[in-house]
Amino acid sequence: MMRRFRDRADAGRMLAARLAAYTYRPDVLVLALPRGGVPVGYEVARALGAPLDVYIVRKLGVPGYEELAMGAIATGGAPVLNQEVVNSLHIPPSIIEAVAAREQRELERREHLYRGNRPPPEVRGRTVILVDDGLATGATMRAAIAALRRQQPARLVVAVPVASRETCDALRPEVDEVVCAMTPEPFHAVGLWYEDFAPTTDDEVRDLLDRAARAQPVATQGM
Repeated sequence: MMRRFRDRADAGRMLAARLAAYTYRPDVLVLALPRGGVPVGYEVARALGAPLDVYIVRKLGVPGYEELAMGAIATGGAPVLNQEVVNSLHIPPSIIEAVAAREQRELERREHLYRGNRPPPEVRGRTVILVDDGLATGATMRAAIAALRRQQPARLVVAVPVASRETCDALRPEVDEVVCAMTPEPFHAVGLWYEDFAPTTDDEVRDLLDRAARAQPVATQGM
């Protein structure tokens, strides 16, 4: 019987044990999807001796039906569109561009909020471990993968504490490695596998990123 994680920090420590092969490698960079992925990513980065940063993804909601995603936009990437939704609803390019521009502004606001004046990390040629607190449908992670691929990392690893088996399997062809610490059946929802799944706050994200940055040698931060 699979036990539930106490909280996201506990989940991060368990996930880090599955990523031990990446410990103290100078090419490794941990990118966490905020907000909930950051406490997990912090523990992973600390255990691996790797730098930590955020990778922000914003959903492009269909106007009037914002919960329905017609695509997503992520740090450093052009919009990734769900062509099935775009084509079936006959969404014109002008609408897509307007929504993408709005979400790009929000993405940049959050980047400044979380990172401050620190520049975004160099991804090209590095081993990137992309972390979240869990995967249900995987839509947000898929957008992050697509955007990161354009920045040409040497190796791209998706790592989560808990996910549906189907989602993990579906992502494997898109990255070099998928590490899911637990794939319970039945899965139902990410939050069911945490005793404490309280929302992570912006202040917590900033604090964890600051702590991670202070723990890294200056030479590593500048890579």
